[in-house]
Amino acid sequence: MDRSELIKLQSERLVKLVENVYNNVPPYRKKMDDAGVRPEDIKGVEDITKLPFTYKTDLRDNYPFGLFAVPMDKINRIHASSGTTGKQTVVGYTSEDLDVWTDCISRGLVSCGIEPGDMVHVAYGYGLFTGGLGVHDGATKLGCSVVPASSGNTARQVTLIEDFKPDAICCTPSYALFLGEELHKKGHTADDISLKVGIFGAEPWSEAMRTELEKSLGIKACDIYGLSEIMGPGVACECEERKGMHLQEDHFLVEVIDPETGEHVKEGESGELVFTTLTKQGLPLIRYRTKDISRVIYDKCACGRTTARILKPSGRSDDMLIIRGVNVFPSQVETVLMEFSETSPYYMIYVDRQNNHDTMEVKVEMNEAFFSDKISDINSLEARLKARLNSIIGLSIGVTLVEPGSLPRFEGKSKHVVDNRKI
Repeated sequence: MDRSELIKLQSERLVKLVENVYNNVPPYRKKMDDAGVRPEDIKGVEDITKLPFTYKTDLRDNYPFGLFAVPMDKINRIHASSGTTGKQTVVGYTSEDLDVWTDCISRGLVSCGIEPGDMVHVAYGYGLFTGGLGVHDGATKLGCSVVPASSGNTARQVTLIEDFKPDAICCTPSYALFLGEELHKKGHTADDISLKVGIFGAEPWSEAMRTELEKSLGIKACDIYGLSEIMGPGVACECEERKGMHLQEDHFLVEVIDPETGEHVKEGESGELVFTTLTKQGLPLIRYRTKDISRVIYDKCACGRTTARILKPSGRSDDMLIIRGVNVFPSQVETVLMEFSETSPYYMIYVDRQNNHDTMEVKVEMNEAFFSDKISDINSLEARLKARLNSIIGLSIGVTLVEPGSLPRFEGKSKHVVDNRKI
């Protein structure tokens, strides 16, 4: 589509979106009233900056369904992702939303070279996480044979790849590397592994990792981008040129802002990505601040597609970590630690990548009174801390209790995270 035609379409959809949320989502109506904005003030995309931002805290404050724009009997599916306080960020989809999501995923699969009739091995997690079911439905719509392997049980995954000989795999990049290692241990080489294409997302990964993935599995490795709040995977996806992820601009309006001022940066400059969902019915969001730092380029891609492209996010403007596809906030860890009287307020989080798996360890100081207790008591407390963190965050996390005064102290802003991953 010509860009002028696309902007016209986006403008028409934005006007309808603003009217819809004003009339049907009380928290949005209040935000707009507080900002002095009425639906009739929005004539097109050029008026987007008149509208207030939406933050993850808005979803948390209106948990679970307070931002939904339709009655619950119109919601066909609910997904959720980790939130900062242990409360999950809940998203709802109407049947029309699911159709749009499926189309977006299908577009992404096609752009990466997957065709109808190909077999697609899906090793993203199924369940509340959007990855597994999202990719599954998109591949089904395209006419692929889908293997819903889900995550984990690596030995079974390897057997499925050996026996079924899929053409494509969709999972986190770190897990794909691990699968490659296990296949090589069984005597396979990149030449005899059936996979041709890999679509990887849900965690940051580098060009160096792309090279390693392609060498290990004999594939063309492509990146996919999405947030559960906006839709899930498929908001943007690379093509075979792999020079940025094509944004589905008929459904999502992107802005790039200075994270400090909230003002637009110049075209092509780096900043925080902000999305407006132009067609979502269940949970429409206006100017949602993602905290992802990236650039958007608008020149026509060599593949022929005219949509804008998002470059790999270079970081985040907040302290969120992405560990094996799960959002983790240091504040979540701190909240759990404060529940235990035996520990002090001093802790450190160490993130690393070992054997192509992200690892996370929490070191926390014991208080003076507990430090003198038996070793068995210390081991018991570590186990209880680990179980509690796992239940809140949804990951298996290492926990080590250390003696009082052994962790760093900071005179200014405290630093609680050491991320040793090379991404």
